[in-house]
Parts: sequence; C-alpha cells; structure tokens
Amino acid sequence: MTSARPTAPVTVPGAFDDVPDLDGELRFDAASLATAASDFGGLIRQEPAAVLRPGSPEDVATMVRYCRERGLQVAARGQGHSTYGQAQVPSGVVIDLGALDSVEVREDAAVAVVQAGARWSALVRACLGKGLTPPAFTDYLELSVGGTLSAGGLGGQIGRHGTQVANVLELQVVTGEGELTTCSPTARPDLFRAALGGLGQCAIITRAALRLVPAPRSVRFYTLMYPSVAALTAQQERLIREARFDYLIGQVLRTPDGWAYMLEAAAYDATAADDTRLTDDLGALSAEAQDIGYFDFLNRLAPLVKEFEAMGEWQRPHPWYDSLLPASSVHQVVTRTLDGLEAEALGRSAVILLYPVLTAKCTTPLPVMPDGELVYLFSLLKTASEDAHPAEEMVAANRRQYDVTVEAGGRWYPIGSVPLTRDDWARHFGPFWDEFAAARRRYDPDGVLTPGQRIF
Repeated sequence: MTSARPTAPVTVPGAFDDVPDLDGELRFDAASLATAASDFGGLIRQEPAAVLRPGSPEDVATMVRYCRERGLQVAARGQGHSTYGQAQVPSGVVIDLGALDSVEVREDAAVAVVQAGARWSALVRACLGKGLTPPAFTDYLELSVGGTLSAGGLGGQIGRHGTQVANVLELQVVTGEGELTTCSPTARPDLFRAALGGLGQCAIITRAALRLVPAPRSVRFYTLMYPSVAALTAQQERLIREARFDYLIGQVLRTPDGWAYMLEAAAYDATAADDTRLTDDLGALSAEAQDIGYFDFLNRLAPLVKEFEAMGEWQRPHPWYDSLLPASSVHQVVTRTLDGLEAEALGRSAVILLYPVLTAKCTTPLPVMPDGELVYLFSLLKTASEDAHPAEEMVAANRRQYDVTVEAGGRWYPIGSVPLTRDDWARHFGPFWDEFAAARRRYDPDGVLTPGQRIF
C-alpha cells in the first residue's frame, strides 16, 4: 500500500513528496493527526506532520531513514498512555505501533514473541491458552508491550520476578539510523541495555521475546489495613524479603478520618485453608480475602476504568508523579508529602501507590534505582478536574516533589509529568549516564528519535 498524499500543506515544504512504498500507510488526515497530538496526560498537545500506520517492522525502518535524511524527528506511539507529551513530535512523524500487534506463543520454549503494539491483555489471553503467562505485569493490561518495555514495567510481582524488562530475552528494534536489527544480552548488548527502559532514545522497539512461566489456576487475594506508613512499610519489607506472596503492593487511601494504609497481596493457587499461614501474623487492623481467577486478577482494574470513563474522569488531564525512594527515607518523605496534601491537589479519582522493590531483582540498568537493596515506589496518580487545582499547578507541584525526592536520595520513575532539564536527566541516570549518552550518539547520531522525552 502506498502512502496517501497530504490534503493540506505540511509544516516542512516538500517533506513527503517522494515517500517510498510502504506495507502500511502514511496518514495526513485531521483525525489521525489530532489523535497523535494528544495523550492520556492531556497536558501537552503537539501535532505531527504525518502518522505512520506500519504494515511491518520494515516500514518503521524505512520511515526513520526517510525522516533522518530530511531532518525530521520521529516518535513511536503505543496506546498513547504517556502523560507529558513523551510520544509526540511537532511537525515530525508519529509511528502508530498499535498496527504491529502479532503474538506468537512458543509453548515448547516457554517464550512469547510479540510485536510492540500488542496489548498485554492480548498477550495474556494467548499465553493462557497454552497454560503459560508472562511473570511480571503493570497493573493495567491495556498498555502496549513496547510502551512498558520502553519505560521499565514495575508491578506487584517484582519481588519474585523483577521488572518487565528483566524478563526480556531479545529485542527487535529500529535504531535512529533506520537500521532494523536484533539485540540481546549477548548480541549488541549495549543496544539491548539502552533500549530496555531507555524511553525510545536509542531505538524503537518493534518486537520482543519474553520469558514465560506456568500460569496459576487461581489467586487468593488479600487486602489488609494498617494505621500508619511505618506499619505498612514494615510488613511490606518483611513480606518481600520472605517472598511469602506472589504479588505485593500498597495503597494510601483518603478517608473521612484521615489517611489509611492498605496492603494488597496475592498467593497463587492458594485457598482459604492457607489464610492462617499467610496472614495471621501480619498485625493488620483488618483483613479480607477473596478467590479470583488468574486473568480476572490481572485485569481487575478494567471495571474501575470503565467507571472512570463513564464519570468522565478518564478523559481529564492526568499529571502523574512516580518516584522511587530508598527505604531509609520512605517514611519521612511519604509522611511529609501526605501531611501537605489537600484533597483537591489530587483530584477525585487519584490513586496513591506505595510498595517495595528489591533492587537485586531489577537486573537491567534501566529503570534507574536508588542506592540500597530495598526501595519503594511512591506514586501520586493525580486527575485534574473542575473542582481541583489546575493541571498546571499539579505539574508545578510534581516538580517540587521531584526536588524532595532527589534530596532524599530517590529517583523518579519516568512515566509522569515533571519538567526536567538536561542536567536533571544526567543526574537521574547517574552512573549509567555516560553509557546511555554514548549509545545515543552511536545509534541515533542525528537525534531523530523521541524528542518528547526532552532528555538530549
């Protein structure tokens, strides 16, 4: 299929006069451009000159080479779930990777080979048909595989299986020079290290080979309540070190009586007969348990998302903030933050996450972790609304929170809405910065890829 010609002038005169034949389609219609100019965050809007719906990974390579020759920039977009314009590129080309969504489950090797645009929900369904599952997930399954692998992929299974990127065996990528290539821990390992969690700065992920494990049949899911940050984190630290549960996270909830602290834990293929062994010594104020099918457990946010969509909350701006704090400073930072938070500074559908991460399980250099063997994810997933602070104020508050995080020895998990300088980014990547910057120079020497991250 050849590209459709623009029906209106594009920003760069003549930029698309001689587009090579493509398996997919290069689009210039207003609807495609408008979609690519927005994201879940709803904070930044930058319209590209064109949108590529690739019919093959070769299309991605062709378009990157084409744009590089003409001085245009390129960004890959999965499900558009970024929050601060990370996948936007003004007057350039957005590559809609949702068109590349094939999934192949190799049962004999316990490996899934999946294109970057596939959603995790589709991958899980395909794997469960073979009695297998990826070992690690984020809590929302409607994200693209390529999107979460470009960020890192943190979730409740990290205590047993690490990040999503720690479970990748091989990648197919397109570099900023337009080269379609594969990389792994043994083949072009520098590119592999820079692409996993690398925010699209050195290469666009087009396909991944992922480790699979046997899938459980059911899940015993527990919610336990605690009176304080200290009480919650003390149990979380104990449990993640013991590996008592297969899944472990925490939330901070606002109640009429103040903040409440909830531990969520899951044991695979457990039953009520296991409750005493799993929870009786955890000193919770209250505890509840339920049995749930494995897929329904992984996909349990879906009903809440539908509710938010019906309320109009899902369509509002989302100035998210995600950070990683050393265990030594988590109590101080979280308590100080919560004490200073007003309800309207979060929004009606906000979620506050707080859960432990064992850094030894994070076997890739990215995402960057704070020093120490135990750190905590602390996320303020805000939603701006008419009765909340303006989204711009929330972004400014995120920047202040970032400064508090850095001062406490923490890092941020770079999926949120924080304005950073190049010096901030260099400090963020820390010891990996020199290697990362060298990979950028080697694999994207003209700075074609993903300008919306604002790193280079």
